[in-house]
Amino acid sequence: MEFPEDLKYTEEHEWVLVEDGVATVGISDFAQDALGDVVFVELPEVGTVLEAGKSFGVVESVKAVSDVYAPICGEVIEINEELQDTPELINTSPYEDGWMLKIKIADSSELDDLMDADGYQAFVEEE
Repeated sequence: MEFPEDLKYTEEHEWVLVEDGVATVGISDFAQDALGDVVFVELPEVGTVLEAGKSFGVVESVKAVSDVYAPICGEVIEINEELQDTPELINTSPYEDGWMLKIKIADSSELDDLMDADGYQAFVEEE
């Protein structure tokens, strides 16, 4: 199981990569492994304003349907269009090709509430 050091994580198993005021968001290796084979992904439209902790989409696998939650507040500026035709990218490449959306960060202090890689690894080991 991977826990990249350059990412931040939520208790709902989303990851965040911050670059130049933009947060790229996806679900962690732990989450995709727990879900099993992903068969469908529902994402918001570009321009949608997200609220931290609120659901922004759905990931459907052969095992379950799970909500995906916004780690921070902000406006969706891009979605990963490839997931519509190849949702299994979340399984094969959760931290690279399987990213879900990019958010223009509204309040960077919200990032302080997220876990670092070591904290997230300890969190999932307790689950």
